[in-house]
Amino acid sequence: MVNGSGAALIRPGTVGGGPTRFCAYPADMDDIERAALRTTYDVVAESYANLLPDCSFEADVDIAMIDHFIELAPGRRILDAGCGAGRIVSHLKSLNPELRVSGVDLSEEMVRRTLARGAADDVVQGDLSRLPHTDGRFDGVLAWYSIIHFSPDDLIGPLAEFRRVLRPGGVVLVAFQAGTGRRNITRAYGHDVDMTAFRHSAEDVVEAMRAVGLETVARLERAARPVDAHPQGFVVGRRSDDSVAGVSSV
Repeated sequence: MVNGSGAALIRPGTVGGGPTRFCAYPADMDDIERAALRTTYDVVAESYANLLPDCSFEADVDIAMIDHFIELAPGRRILDAGCGAGRIVSHLKSLNPELRVSGVDLSEEMVRRTLARGAADDVVQGDLSRLPHTDGRFDGVLAWYSIIHFSPDDLIGPLAEFRRVLRPGGVVLVAFQAGTGRRNITRAYGHDVDMTAFRHSAEDVVEAMRAVGLETVARLERAARPVDAHPQGFVVGRRSDDSVAGVSSV
């Protein structure tokens, strides 16, 4: 899913002599660019929702990774981080109606469309590098192609936030376009756009997870199908309390 928030420069350090923190600062994307990205997704939201109404585009193995993620989650509270128009939220609810699924997205129009589906328990507008949720709230965080606007060097920002909002033992599933390099997107969902997207290697994702205290428990890279522009990657990590003491994202 082409959706997410902006890149962030992550600078490890100490704050007031306290424990190590990962501090997210705008890097490739300043506030103006972030606002432009949000506006772009507001504009394409209707066509995006029409073109991708459900999970029928995903390969069977992709769906199997979501199923495995839900099986690994220690409870029923799940966050869809970068929820887009809500198709993954609906799929999660179809797996288990007792799941309590929250959504967050940079685009207010995407949030509105997710709410209109009626599947999510709550949906808010927010930035993946500054999630508007309390510590330890969720049993699982699903980031379905929502990290594409973060460069490989900047993955620690959102991943540290995913770990922060996970309860001990909680799991995160990250899906991404596999490979290396960046590309400029000029046409998407029937609209002229101007966005930068990044491909990621599974090794980079695993290493970034390790840096913030997420232990990899499953990973998969698959070849591109004829309908895919790139190979696809998936990594599942578990919050390994407290392998990185005092980690937070500010």
